[in-house]
Amino acid sequence: MNSSFASRLGIEHPLIQAPMSGSTPPALVAAVSDAGGLGSLGAGYLEPQGILEQAAQVCALGDRPYAINLFVLPDEFEADMAAVAEARAQLDALMVREGLDVRTHLPARWAPRFSEQFAALCEARPAAASFAFGVISPAQLRELRQRDIYVIGTATTVAEARAWAEAGADAVCVQGAEAGGHRGTFLHAAEDAMIGLFALLPLTVRALAGSIPVIAAGGIMDGRGMLAAEILGAAASQLGTAFLTCPESSAAEAWKQDLPRVEEHQVTTIRGFSGRAARGLRNRFVEAMPDAVQGLPYPVLNALTAPLRRAAAAAGRGDLLSEWCGQAAGLVRPQPAAELVARLMHEYRLARRALAHSQTG
Repeated sequence: MNSSFASRLGIEHPLIQAPMSGSTPPALVAAVSDAGGLGSLGAGYLEPQGILEQAAQVCALGDRPYAINLFVLPDEFEADMAAVAEARAQLDALMVREGLDVRTHLPARWAPRFSEQFAALCEARPAAASFAFGVISPAQLRELRQRDIYVIGTATTVAEARAWAEAGADAVCVQGAEAGGHRGTFLHAAEDAMIGLFALLPLTVRALAGSIPVIAAGGIMDGRGMLAAEILGAAASQLGTAFLTCPESSAAEAWKQDLPRVEEHQVTTIRGFSGRAARGLRNRFVEAMPDAVQGLPYPVLNALTAPLRRAAAAAGRGDLLSEWCGQAAGLVRPQPAAELVARLMHEYRLARRALAHSQTG
């Protein structure tokens, strides 16, 4: 694969572990980085002190390059409190029906302040910083440049990729419709930006004309997929779901157990857990989703459902969790992260040799 991307970041393999907020603890990030990939700390839900603490833990576990990911959001949010009250009532009623002894509450703040998270990221000084949900400001980009932090933007359309390139990003990660978790869309309605990776990737490569590297994300679960992405112009592949069942991942055990059984038609776009379009398993919560939650935006709804998700995880109720996953979740291979990285790269090399043999034979 594109060696210049790996060389620039000081990693051995052009392989990125996706920054899945809430499921990528320091142990997973460090394990992937130590194995030669780029481990990514999903810090979108963390307060600034939490970012600094987890970054320090990553560094204590190894000295290889890693990335921190943030969601580009306003510092403050206004909520329709009448709608919030109705949603709380319906969510609480759902928890009663499901036998969970927990109720919603109003948080002190709907989400951490992005400006404070960004300052913590700069202080932590990872090798790379990736962003989703929007484009950072020119001043923020300059701050990262001053610290020699490589900037990766997330895009779900060619227009979004162009926006990141014009902003001065070092690379752009194109998120195909097959990707699990929250959609990074920011210039379009989410339903208008559900473009398959192997259509979006070559379109983006052509549009950017080699100005910055393009990273492929969405539905890649093995080395063959990585090679396919390379052939279509990717400088690296970003895999998320593939790492969820690693023992180092902090995904709930019930979630990990459900993933190998996921059938492709069960993966759908969900708004009812967080208020923002995300891809995951159609489970009991999704089927019984209260009507009142449908209109609440992110991060308001995300904060309200947090107690339910924590209680469901503690009770082993995967059917009430936000079981984010990509389209090919059924291809997960539960194993330690370092072993998975080695396996992926072995598969990639085998696929590349097979392709070369077919072309010369």
